[in-house]
Amino acid sequence: MSTCLSYGSVNLPSRAKLYSTKSHQQTSGVSGLVFKTCMQIDYTRLCTASRFLSSKGSGLLRTPFSHRNASIRAATVACLQDSSTKYFDFVVVGSGVAGLRYALEVSKHGSVAVITKAEPHESNTNYAQGGVSAVLCPSDSVESHMQDTIVAGAYLCDEETVRVVCTEGPDRVKELIAFGASFDHGEDGKLHLAREGGHSHNRIVHAADMTGREIERALLKAIDDDPNIILFGHHFVVDLLTSQDDDEIYCHGVDALNTETQQVVCLMLFKASDLVVRFISKVTLLASGGAGHIYPTTTNPLVATGDGIAMAHRAQAVISNMEFVQFHPTALADEGLLIKPTKRRENAFLITEAVRGDGGILYNQSMQRFMPLYDERAELAPRDVVARSIDDQLKKRGEKYVLLDISHKPREQILSHFPNIAAECLRFGLDITRSPIPVVPAAHYMCGGVRAGLQGETNVKGLYVAGEVACTGLHGANRLASNSLLEALVFARRAVQPSIDHMACSTVDIPASTMWACPILPASLGSDVVEEITQKTKDTRTELQSIMWEYVGIVRSTSRLKTAEWKIGDLEFEWEEFLFRRGWKPTMVGLETCEMRNLFCCAKLVVSSALARQESRGLHFTEDFPYLEESKRKPTIIFPTSPKLTWSSQQVHKQPLC
Repeated sequence: MSTCLSYGSVNLPSRAKLYSTKSHQQTSGVSGLVFKTCMQIDYTRLCTASRFLSSKGSGLLRTPFSHRNASIRAATVACLQDSSTKYFDFVVVGSGVAGLRYALEVSKHGSVAVITKAEPHESNTNYAQGGVSAVLCPSDSVESHMQDTIVAGAYLCDEETVRVVCTEGPDRVKELIAFGASFDHGEDGKLHLAREGGHSHNRIVHAADMTGREIERALLKAIDDDPNIILFGHHFVVDLLTSQDDDEIYCHGVDALNTETQQVVCLMLFKASDLVVRFISKVTLLASGGAGHIYPTTTNPLVATGDGIAMAHRAQAVISNMEFVQFHPTALADEGLLIKPTKRRENAFLITEAVRGDGGILYNQSMQRFMPLYDERAELAPRDVVARSIDDQLKKRGEKYVLLDISHKPREQILSHFPNIAAECLRFGLDITRSPIPVVPAAHYMCGGVRAGLQGETNVKGLYVAGEVACTGLHGANRLASNSLLEALVFARRAVQPSIDHMACSTVDIPASTMWACPILPASLGSDVVEEITQKTKDTRTELQSIMWEYVGIVRSTSRLKTAEWKIGDLEFEWEEFLFRRGWKPTMVGLETCEMRNLFCCAKLVVSSALARQESRGLHFTEDFPYLEESKRKPTIIFPTSPKLTWSSQQVHKQPLC
């Protein structure tokens, strides 16, 4: 692991203090921080070379990319035929709400590449059912929204960040409407505002139970219409391109693997080297989502393998609060359905928080209501409380799921508010207007991530973050329902002006072809060996997920966390040994293997952070320290250091080649 919980020094602005312990560091402030970390890797100084090429002179394909499949494929092939190095003013990694909203703003000031791992719509945004929380009702207030956020976050939230997000939220929602997003309205013609767990007011703007899908649709339409934005579908970002000058790290773009055309290589239409595309940019935004797939059951799509957090960590970015993994209390439990799915789902089907907000009641399988036994707010308690309560019921009773019942509400109301959930359940023989829904907790959201200031800045110059990949201080120890899309919108917008300023003053010359070693595909190993490696990687992924669920789940202990630490270390070592015995080289890349190293990285960050926090707060509950401790109400900070590097923990690129 290239980074540990360190006790070195860090320079912070005046409103943040550093607290040191033997095992970790925590700070009393989160937002507005500019970090200068103690780097222990010696890099060759950035070399003077040819002028930075502008996008106008780089031979870029200027036709706007559509998010429709055929357009992406055609454009992908055209780009491969054009060049394996591309120059942009801005590179955006991820096509969820944060990445798209940012791209639409910065495109007014330069060329933008939006790089996305699968289809552009395949993001956590697309799966967000509940909505966007914002103060849009006269009886509500920013102060109330702030208080709800801070209480849900177990008082670990940064107050300045919370105020900024809650204050700017209404304007961000209005901008979505201006982009064409269609939200539900009541009979009075005003926006229908729902209520979810942890909220004291109705403030959730939604589009039935498919809010994320509607937002994604509207933003992708706007992206299609913008000639300054090129969307690269099926491009998996391998690593950030970085350099170091004195104690500052600079980001100059990314290397990406074109995953869709690997099959074309087999037909010898392209060279294997053409599949790695180098994107040189003046500014890079990471908006790549979370890491739900470190666990076996998650509501996240398959693309959520912690790529952004891991590559930022390898690039010496500061990471924070990784112990706080939110398990959504109510994912559909397939075992409780009348008709079982014919194959295991790639991601668990989410039963939105809004079902409980609309009056849904939780029962155990004996139809005993249990939430009032755990919290006076009952089903409207924050997610961490509800998830632990369900987990306790399942363990005590030896059952696989609990029941969420909304059938006491009028049929028309249920079908109007939750059409997508009703249709999915009906596919498997369950009518939610008549019967309760079997549910179980599932990994859902990372409250930690790449540490960001109030404008999405990181300690790596030219690198900004927004959305789930970022740790802004808003969520603290537990995210309040429907605050995730809100945070993504606010910080995507706040990162725009500093990005423009950075682009305007960027004068660094980048010799793209020689600055960094180029990643290569493992084609030289032969198809049989590649298949062996792929299968081993799939098995390793399953084993890692099992370890995380068994030892680093909803309820933790020091002994189980330490067991997870050595089990993950041994598993990673065994997997890497397997790869290199079969001829794998340090600069080789592949989709499955790179995802695996990212999963290892994020899993280790979660375990290290969890071991460092010796109290129970929010989403982190440990049997050895079951109470809150005021003296430990500080974020967990993971600083970059340099012990022995493994393939999983180092950038694919070697030291700059000058």
